[in-house]
Amino acid sequence: MTAASMLLLAEPGFASDLAADANIPAIILPGADAPEVEGEAELPTQAEAPVEDSIKIETEADPAPTPAPVTAASLAELVAATPAPAEIDPELRCLAGAVYFESRGESLPGQLAVAHVVINRANSGRFPKSLCGVVHQKSQFSFVRGGRMPAIRKGAQWDNAVAIAQIARDGTWKNRAPGALFFHARYVSPGWRKTRIAQIDNHIFYR
Repeated sequence: MTAASMLLLAEPGFASDLAADANIPAIILPGADAPEVEGEAELPTQAEAPVEDSIKIETEADPAPTPAPVTAASLAELVAATPAPAEIDPELRCLAGAVYFESRGESLPGQLAVAHVVINRANSGRFPKSLCGVVHQKSQFSFVRGGRMPAIRKGAQWDNAVAIAQIARDGTWKNRAPGALFFHARYVSPGWRKTRIAQIDNHIFYR
């Protein structure tokens, strides 16, 4: 690795393409019941009503309606309407961590595009198959040091990152950098021969 390459990896806001095409092993992280009949039917006599009238069948109550999907006029509204899960699973935490460390000071569309880069990599077959595998892959995301993510300061920016991660994972808002697998900050020039897709805030996205 040249000194220039090492300098690029030390800069924040950088998702490298080193070893992108290598054969990298995947990292895997860990009917309704029948109606009940009340009473028993007895053989009818001349004074009794027909059997079918003497049997009362208890029907099941209608199932609870499925909640309507959240609709929003803007990404900001959707973020505000997306509740944090009671427990954040490891994959969501890795995705939200990438959003938080790479783009927490940028616009929500910029944060969403960063989240989609992680998801696109996991689905591409060229990178680890899990979101955490993608985020922690060596020499890829500059905020990961020694294979670990720095400590996260809980607050509004983290809450937004968790919401953006959920929205990206669920695909509930259009991504402005579709298909992107790489990005870098505007103040670095890695000289990639890749297809440029979009520039959002401080990041330029490629595939």
